[in-house]
Amino acid sequence: MSAADDRLARLNDQADRRILVLDGAMGTMIQALDLSEADYRGERFAAHGSDLRGNNDLLTLTRPEAIREIHAQFLEAGADILTTNTFNANRVSQADYGLEDLSRELNVEAARLARAAADAAEQDDPARPRFVAGALGPTNKTASISPDVNDPGFRAISFDELVEIYAEACDGLIDGGADLILVETIFDTLNAKAAIFAVSQTFEARGEERPVMISGTITDRSGRTLTGQTPEAFWISVAHARPWSVGLNCALGAKELRQHVKALSQVADTRICAYPNAGLPNEFGGYDETPEQMADALGQWAKDGLVNAVGGCCGTTPEHIRAIADAVAPHTPRPIPEVTPALRLSGLEPFEAASIATGEAA
Repeated sequence: MSAADDRLARLNDQADRRILVLDGAMGTMIQALDLSEADYRGERFAAHGSDLRGNNDLLTLTRPEAIREIHAQFLEAGADILTTNTFNANRVSQADYGLEDLSRELNVEAARLARAAADAAEQDDPARPRFVAGALGPTNKTASISPDVNDPGFRAISFDELVEIYAEACDGLIDGGADLILVETIFDTLNAKAAIFAVSQTFEARGEERPVMISGTITDRSGRTLTGQTPEAFWISVAHARPWSVGLNCALGAKELRQHVKALSQVADTRICAYPNAGLPNEFGGYDETPEQMADALGQWAKDGLVNAVGGCCGTTPEHIRAIADAVAPHTPRPIPEVTPALRLSGLEPFEAASIATGEAA
């Protein structure tokens, strides 16, 4: 058995026995450090021609000790799965800073940092394995919608371009030691499909695979992604990837996200992973939901059998993760349902044509 296969077996064993806990918001923790432009630049990028403050992914190279300490804090709080500091570590997003050529290096080094932190925590408590999810963020461009209201047919990026940039990032994450690949914060399902295709191509080229987590985002209380899909339609669009988990993150707090997580849990024949924000953003762009409030909500999700893994997105700290971990610990993971085979299609809404097993119309 390869090392990756052994890790997957341990991951599945843990997921079968308990609700796993993801970490919280890397961005929130970085903001709390109040780093300067010089901190972001370090010595290596001191003479770089563009402002770099706010490029959190770059801190993997210029302030690695700060990123590893954040990982360590989330692990100490009870996280089972660390997500890498790679939300914008792709050529498209890094082009805003003139650093697109760093994409692969950022992914490799971010995965190494998370791997080292996870291994250290596991060494301290060998009975509790810790895992690293290599994060592929959505990029700052959409393949489905024109950014120009005067030219609705225009696209700022193509499917093939997305595949190329995602494949580069994925390859780096695996080289750095990621146990899983997390396609996250999906606002455009076509972007997600490009990521899924890129990941599958990378697995084929390397001759090795990793479990894939897919996480969409409901952009507002309409209950749809930015490109208009309901959670059920989103699942049908990505189900062909046979992901290790599917779920939702970001945009909404736990109270607002619950109904959409429930909808996914009723149709997806895989694990459900959800990590909401600490409430809706306030007028200053901050998040006010306390660890106790989030824990109450996610504990109820777990009690009601909606989830297999939970964590926190924007605004969540180690205190949030600790409270969430304690709240879900008494509850068993959601049983993965058997879904009757059928012809299922999706546009903005789901459509089930007929049961393959019975031939009856749905």
